[in-house]
Amino acid sequence: MNLDLDNKIIIVTGGAKGIGLGICKVLAFEGAIPIIVGRSKEDNQLAIKEIVAAGGKAKSFVAELTMSQDCENVVKQIVAECGRIDGLINNAGVNDGVGLEKGNYESFMESLHKSLVHYYLMAQHTLPELKKSKGSIVNIGSKTADTGQGGTSAYAASNGGRNALTREWAVELLKYGIRVNAVIVAECYTPLYESWIRTFDDPREKLKQITDKIPFEKRMTTAEEIANMVVFLLSEKSSHTTGQLIYVDGGYTHLDRSL
Repeated sequence: MNLDLDNKIIIVTGGAKGIGLGICKVLAFEGAIPIIVGRSKEDNQLAIKEIVAAGGKAKSFVAELTMSQDCENVVKQIVAECGRIDGLINNAGVNDGVGLEKGNYESFMESLHKSLVHYYLMAQHTLPELKKSKGSIVNIGSKTADTGQGGTSAYAASNGGRNALTREWAVELLKYGIRVNAVIVAECYTPLYESWIRTFDDPREKLKQITDKIPFEKRMTTAEEIANMVVFLLSEKSSHTTGQLIYVDGGYTHLDRSL
């Protein structure tokens, strides 16, 4: 499908690895120019090399998204260099294990800044350009907001916030023709996920226990499958879809996992 994204300037936070990189690859395949925003210049450049090697185009900017000034500055830099912004994909975040029993005020607030606050800041600072382009916003979320996980209060709260902001922004931005949706992820094998799996005594057995509970095909969702939905929602092919939380998870969140 031609999604009519040729040369569209699309910001992807945390676009250098995992799901973010998967999104950037699909954007580039569709002819868009993904703008990777992340804290590591080295990781950003490696991602760009991979995208360019596959025949796509991409740019990157370094920013520490937990710092409000960095969020503002990086948007200004992107506009100065690219001239416009056609879409925003809020993706960066980490399931950092700040729980109720093992956590405190400082760690909880730090985690919210890692996984939620910059969603608001990036949307706010890109909004003037999105009004001009009638661009779309797609927020990446996690099933932890629906299912709970245990031991990760801050991340679950962040994802509940992402869902709420998606619906709130969809209402607030109707008058500008800006659509806002979210793609909710359950089990997707990323470098961070692999690092977590390796903490178990028997990683293979732990992974099998998880995939056995995924109703559709008993397997992990791929980054590409998530990216395909994200890019579709970003495009005008989904022109009457807004305020939606779309679960790309093989039925994990809503189907009976005893199937």
